[in-house]
Amino acid sequence: MRGELTAKGKATRSRIVEGAAAVLREMGVASATLDDIMARTSTSKGQLFHYFPAGKDELLVAVAQFEADQVLEDQQPYLGCLDSWDAWEQWRNVVITRYEAQGDQCPLGSLFLQIGRSTPGTRAIVIELMRRWQESLAAGIRALQANGRLPADVDVDARAAALLAAIQGGVSILLSTGQSTHLRAALDQGIADLRHAGRAAA
Repeated sequence: MRGELTAKGKATRSRIVEGAAAVLREMGVASATLDDIMARTSTSKGQLFHYFPAGKDELLVAVAQFEADQVLEDQQPYLGCLDSWDAWEQWRNVVITRYEAQGDQCPLGSLFLQIGRSTPGTRAIVIELMRRWQESLAAGIRALQANGRLPADVDVDARAAALLAAIQGGVSILLSTGQSTHLRAALDQGIADLRHAGRAAA
């Protein structure tokens, strides 16, 4: 694809990406073909290569970006406003609901596992997703500090990093076992540790 897309072109490209994402969730990266994606999106080969000249690899990167954006979007509005313990609990519930609904079929995880290490564009998407996610958690912790629910000496960045690592660890186990027990425990313990820090300072 070359040049600036028209509004119609952007809509067509988005439709292809969303359709491809659905196919990849159902069939997996290794099994899905461009023919499958063309059939699902009612797209000709000419159209597909107009928007994705490099073919399947370029489309996979676009799908990875779509799924990464969706990860954060699905956590809103709570992720963007973690300024109370109630908001943290609501965010925790949203995260668990999302991953339990996906079970062991996490499209983002599948994409990253199968093409992430060999595709620089996909690795960059992972890095940016984790940065944005951690920054949102850090902003939430700072909001708790600002309204007096946490002491000023809490290491914000370390807490945010630990929470994100706990989520990812829980999700990895869920992908392996289909069980969300560890994800629930990780989130509950991370939030409980924050609450304890708040009580200790009171």
